[in-house]
Amino acid sequence: MTATTEDNGSNSAQTLADPAPASANGTPKSLPDKTTERTSTGSARDLGSRIVARLGGATIAFTVLVAIFGGLFTVLTPAFWGHDEITQFGRAYQVAHGGLLPHKIHDDRGVAYGGDVPTSITALMGYALRDYTTNPEEPGSMVEDPAGYDRLGGAAVSDTTEPVWFTNTAAYSPVPYIPAAIGIRAAELFGLDVGGTIELTRVAGLLAYLTVVGFGLYALRKHRVQWLAFTVAVLPIAVFQAGTVTADTMTNALAIMVSALLVKALFLGDRLGRVETGALLAATILLPVSKPTYVLLAMLVVVVPADRLGFTGWKRGIPLAFAALGGLVFAVWMKIASPTGDGMGLMRPEHQWHSVKPGEQLRGILTDPGHFINVFGESIALRDERWFSQFFGELGFAYIDVPALTMLACLFAFAVSIGIADRMNAATFRRTLLVALTVAASVAMIYVTLYMSFSPVGYYIIDGVQGRYFVPLAIVAFAVLLRWMPLRLTNIAGRTPTLGPAVTVIVATVIALIGAAWKYYDIVWG
Repeated sequence: MTATTEDNGSNSAQTLADPAPASANGTPKSLPDKTTERTSTGSARDLGSRIVARLGGATIAFTVLVAIFGGLFTVLTPAFWGHDEITQFGRAYQVAHGGLLPHKIHDDRGVAYGGDVPTSITALMGYALRDYTTNPEEPGSMVEDPAGYDRLGGAAVSDTTEPVWFTNTAAYSPVPYIPAAIGIRAAELFGLDVGGTIELTRVAGLLAYLTVVGFGLYALRKHRVQWLAFTVAVLPIAVFQAGTVTADTMTNALAIMVSALLVKALFLGDRLGRVETGALLAATILLPVSKPTYVLLAMLVVVVPADRLGFTGWKRGIPLAFAALGGLVFAVWMKIASPTGDGMGLMRPEHQWHSVKPGEQLRGILTDPGHFINVFGESIALRDERWFSQFFGELGFAYIDVPALTMLACLFAFAVSIGIADRMNAATFRRTLLVALTVAASVAMIYVTLYMSFSPVGYYIIDGVQGRYFVPLAIVAFAVLLRWMPLRLTNIAGRTPTLGPAVTVIVATVIALIGAAWKYYDIVWG
């Protein structure tokens, strides 16, 4: 006791007598104010907490990661190496210059649709097409001559044009190409060269994806299910597509936003704000004409109780009216685009050019459904493992599967985000069943559409199905599962944790995206 007292007294005396050590010239040095440091640290922590509470952790993480990795893919992906990026850019260029409807062009091979594109851009298209279809054996890089892209990309956008074939994308409405069209027009305004035009068009799509999906995640900011929506939105395939020119960028964004708002209103029982309701109703019209296979997802607005959308009295019929309008716009566009189906066979090998016959395939489904079911079963038996890996990422027309590490990291993120998700008790059994049937019907539409529009008559499988087509349906499908699955992750106190799982999901996502980007760069550029 004596020693302790003396020590305390000695320390106190020293502190009082010499509050600050002297510098070399005898001037007292100031000691750091620990109270101020603690206050500053606490204030910074409080500010961070307020920002996260205001915007949502998933919204912030999504914005940062997609901006970084989406931007990285815009640079890493050679020009026109994205999924159908040649034909996607052609359709976007057509829309940017007022070509809203499919335009028939001359083709000695048969029915064809397309439009005029500057010859300096088509020169790069042709170069890219030859490059990604003629690759050396491993370990050679897929890009034969990087300087070729610099040379052709550095050319000015020419005034002369030539027709480009894009029958497969001519069937799409102008809606999903609006961001890309804005990018093209902006590039023209700034006088950018060919490479700059392509990059700005990609960036415009990426910004649209960040904005629309970010809004959907923001709507879920008060709920743990935000991390499940985040995990879907940052799948490598979704981020890769957001960084290239494709109609799927806007389609995926709209579908994810619609899914997030449906989960909030239908499964969590929250009332949507006015802006959220307006966004959901607008998407009821825009999503069906962005990609026909997701029309039923948009129609789920009628399943949401009207009061959760802010409608009472006679206004309760507004969601039904928007759904009817969306269905009508969808039907009109399908009528406009239907002739393009006759030219889809030109995407296949030469001996199959005239073997894709939508009308004949439809008659076969109606008159002999057993044959279609058999072909469907064969497709699953022979291709389901490809669809599984493609769900995480088969990157562009380099056809590079993301590494196993990426898939494992994504699966781990899914396990954690599903495990901590909120209870979905607000949806009745009947409404949940309707959503489940809608998801099943949407999946069936994917197979039927590709059976009719891309598979040759008598072909042994449904050709053209890719795992990325199921990404827009994932959030709603998981919501149904969570409604009927009572299991959740809890800590030793029996409570569902939040911070630890959120950090885990973010770290797993970063690992997944780094793995995907690294493998893509290594194989493509070497």
